[in-house]
Amino acid sequence: QLEEYFAHKRDQFNLPLAPEGGTLFMQQVWSELIKIGYGTTTSYKQIAIASGNPKAFRAVGTAIGKNPIAIVIPCHRIIPTSGGIGNYAYGKSVKNKLLQLEFRSIK
Repeated sequence: QLEEYFAHKRDQFNLPLAPEGGTLFMQQVWSELIKIGYGTTTSYKQIAIASGNPKAFRAVGTAIGKNPIAIVIPCHRIIPTSGGIGNYAYGKSVKNKLLQLEFRSIK
């Protein structure tokens, strides 16, 4: 499925996802990340709100940093409300390339 994603032939994954580890809050954040549509972005704040902790946007960042299945659980789609691309465990250039791949595919 990853090969299809990178070949612009797949915009969602059909995998059983039950990442182990992490706190209950991290599990909630990861569940919210899966809901973010291909080629779209949202903010740390919006994920905090959706996870039931509207002021926990920094904790959302921590949970995202511990995401055990990057790309499949699309943490690259989270950007800061202040602008810019934000951080990514594999580097900003990788995050930018993933976002560009998705944005080009939906045109």
